[in-house]
Amino acid sequence: MQPLPHDFLTKIARDYELSPEQEEAFVARFSRQGNVDAIAESLHISPNAFRTRMSHVYKKFSFGGNSPNKARRLHDWLIKNYQASNPSSTPQTSTHEVEIDTLVQEIRQKIKPSIQKDCGTMKVLDMTQPIGLKDIYTKVNILEKVIGRRRLAINELIQGCNLDAESFDRLGFGNVKEERIPGLEAVQKYDKLMVLGKPGAGKTTFLKYLAIQCAKSKILTDKVPIFITLKQFAETQSQPSLTTYINQIFDNCNVTEVQVAAFLKHGSGLILLDGLDEVREEDADRVLTQIQAFTEDYDANTFVITCRIAAREYTFEKFTDVEVDDFDDKQIRTFATKWFQAKQLDLADYFIEQLEDNKPIKELASNPLLLTLLCIEFEDSGEFPANRAELYSRAIQTLLRKWDAKRRIEREQVYKKLSVQRKEDLLSEVAFVTFERGEYLFKQRKIEQYIADYIRNLPDAKTDPDALLLDSEAVLKSIESQHGLLVERARGIYSFSHLTFQEYFTTREIVAKSDIALLVSKITEKRWREVFLLTAGRMRNADELVQQMKQKIDELVASDEKLQRFLVWVNQKSLSVEVPYKPSDVRAFYFALSPVRSRDLSLAFDFDRFFDLARDLSLDFHLYVSLDLSRDLSLDLSRDFAHDLDSTLSLSRDLSRDLDSELKQSLQQLQDQLPSQKENDQEQLNKWWQVNGKVWTEQLRTVMIQHRHIGYNWQFSNSQKQLLHLYYDANKLLVDCLNSDCYISQEVRQEIEDTLLLPLAEIEKHKSHAN
Repeated sequence: MQPLPHDFLTKIARDYELSPEQEEAFVARFSRQGNVDAIAESLHISPNAFRTRMSHVYKKFSFGGNSPNKARRLHDWLIKNYQASNPSSTPQTSTHEVEIDTLVQEIRQKIKPSIQKDCGTMKVLDMTQPIGLKDIYTKVNILEKVIGRRRLAINELIQGCNLDAESFDRLGFGNVKEERIPGLEAVQKYDKLMVLGKPGAGKTTFLKYLAIQCAKSKILTDKVPIFITLKQFAETQSQPSLTTYINQIFDNCNVTEVQVAAFLKHGSGLILLDGLDEVREEDADRVLTQIQAFTEDYDANTFVITCRIAAREYTFEKFTDVEVDDFDDKQIRTFATKWFQAKQLDLADYFIEQLEDNKPIKELASNPLLLTLLCIEFEDSGEFPANRAELYSRAIQTLLRKWDAKRRIEREQVYKKLSVQRKEDLLSEVAFVTFERGEYLFKQRKIEQYIADYIRNLPDAKTDPDALLLDSEAVLKSIESQHGLLVERARGIYSFSHLTFQEYFTTREIVAKSDIALLVSKITEKRWREVFLLTAGRMRNADELVQQMKQKIDELVASDEKLQRFLVWVNQKSLSVEVPYKPSDVRAFYFALSPVRSRDLSLAFDFDRFFDLARDLSLDFHLYVSLDLSRDLSLDLSRDFAHDLDSTLSLSRDLSRDLDSELKQSLQQLQDQLPSQKENDQEQLNKWWQVNGKVWTEQLRTVMIQHRHIGYNWQFSNSQKQLLHLYYDANKLLVDCLNSDCYISQEVRQEIEDTLLLPLAEIEKHKSHAN
């Protein structure tokens, strides 16, 4: 800032009735150049005492409160007053002040190579070589309201998420309904920004992007970027001040201290301070003091600090706290496309396709670090590992160990006896208890109690309940800030960062306790599906699990005579057709064609290929379609339905040509009864169907029963239909476990396949023959 005459400042001070101490600080501040520490030293007072005096001065001039750039604004006001009272005299302007824009451009050119070297590449996790930041950078979004500070109740958080047992919507769980803005817009909107984020959220990458783009004059063209890793600053042996450290950075780029002081005093600096949470505990207070002093001395500049959420409480009064948002689908696709293009691999579209087919894996992709892990895993083999439990284990190890270890960051051990292994055991216990109760969101006090109950059994643990709760709070905060496996969704309300992790740790606890019976008792609950699959994958031998699943599934319908008769028909019908497929596949086909399943064929096999080879089954399929269409037509009298029905009957008749001449003739007669589709008379069609539709439908059913032994009207009650749904879905889960990457003996696998979807009597026969 331009220095002003001593006499002018003294007169202003007395006009505004400043105290002698305030006048001394005021005159010294605006009559000379230099930072606050130097001015305070010249007055023989501490920097804090000088700042206290100046805060009172600003209030006298109505520049108090939290308004930013108070020194700059007061200086501008003083300049105007001086020029108004001395029109023929203008304060001496330095060459650097007049040519500040030119100076900024020159300095940017000098530091560009250094910025590119420090910020231009990234190498994380198990990457064998660095990758260019420009090649993969994906624009981040910023939440202007920190999620964990919202005052919401659990029921308010659950709204909009399908977390009930019947309609379990995984991807709605972590969605945040808060306003967000692009990261660059946030930097332009707030000149002092504290960017918070979960581990691996992309905070450092964002700051590096800002530094490079600013150095290249592509953004914030009136600023000089200064990128500082706070861990490196804190661990510099000489423990320099932040000003000295910055001067050393620029000295290596042939920029003088005078030039640095010039652009900083003018407010032309973009100061990027990365990783406040990474500073060691013993260095934290010193670093905080340095940052506070520097931002006070040079408050006209733009500052961005990054820090993990839930780290130590840092208070920077002038800073606006924001949070890095998770990646959305568009950002995931952008990152993946850039990643595989940089690797010269044509895998991006297939990667996204596989993500969409694996919802639990897709959840992890919202975190940039875990998305990077997924890309690394995928590029090795062109697909995700068959055993998802192994993939999740690697993701968790990344957050628990690798991410900090790769960057040589040592975190404070909040609870010395809580090793990484113990943390996994603790999280497994918490996950199991909460998941079994259907709790995906839980109050802080409750989870702290879970933690206290765990750590009280560790060697030399405290026994005082209050002390245990204090320790449990510290453990909770460390797991949140250091690993990001638990997150605060609103003030005092926590969850696992991803539902996938809660399921994984639940599985881990089940395997550790060998509590298969409890798991099998949940076989009809949709939300346990992923836990079943993960458990099968984690077990050394899954024979006992799948055998107990099969027994539980058969028990579901064992006591209902009508359902048993239905399974008898499914079995008999499957035996009556000659097709090159396993009997269990054919049983699944006919089960799926029942009115209860509405042609959900997912339990069986590749039906396009199947229909090409199996005319019998294709005919039955199209006859069932005809029957369904005729029932639908009774409810929706539309010409399109009638046309579809006519076409399906024609196809069925053609398929029956080589099988049964009587069937062909019967189908032709049924088709002939339908009103001609050439007559565009919707009213006539409606009248015909209202009179003849019910009889015609029953005639079709009679033909199907007589010639194909299908189409029976089972007249299941609602409870029986629901039970058949549960039975079918449970069998589908069992087949998925068999087809997953788990170890099951050939004998057990064959036994289950042979008895799948059989009535109880046939299962008993099979067992007696086996013995």
